[in-house]
Amino acid sequence: MEVIQTAIKDVLIIEPQVFGDARGYFFESFSQREFDEKVAPILDHTINFVQDNESMSKYGVMRGLHFQRPPYTQSKLVRCVKGAVLDVAVDIRKGSPTFGQHVAVELTEENHRQFFVPRGFAHGFAVLSETAVFQYKCDEFYHPEADGGISIVDDSLGIDWRIPTDKALLSEKDTKHALLKDFDSPFDINIDLY
Repeated sequence: MEVIQTAIKDVLIIEPQVFGDARGYFFESFSQREFDEKVAPILDHTINFVQDNESMSKYGVMRGLHFQRPPYTQSKLVRCVKGAVLDVAVDIRKGSPTFGQHVAVELTEENHRQFFVPRGFAHGFAVLSETAVFQYKCDEFYHPEADGGISIVDDSLGIDWRIPTDKALLSEKDTKHALLKDFDSPFDINIDLY
């Protein structure tokens, strides 16, 4: 696999090695050994994933921007196994030189890319295809009492979601998240989240 560093430290794009022929293709979607060998040195620590999740959504659905509050913070390794999504990580760590900035990457069933979202980031995606099946690994179990979020349609974030946000399909919960300017982040750049 190839690990691509982005404009924000520790937010990574991962491209697996895909073997294809007339029959189709094969690739390792995850190897803890290879993840430890290639990603842990960049992060300066290992990641132990404990939960896998999957969602299916139709065109125009936007989910996010979500995070889990301490002490249940989560890193995520996400991918789209059917269709296409625009996936986004927003830095919400107080004191970070990249606070409020984001990295966006298109994840599709064709490009097989994965996106690593570290702790201290809000995460969300928009469905660009007719339907999309989205999978993600988490390094902490889900705790509903630790749910948090910032508004996915906050214009100040400067995210081009590539769909009309006034027609986006949002959950009721996602319509109630605060704008970044009104948000008191539970994360601090000077506190080790791992």
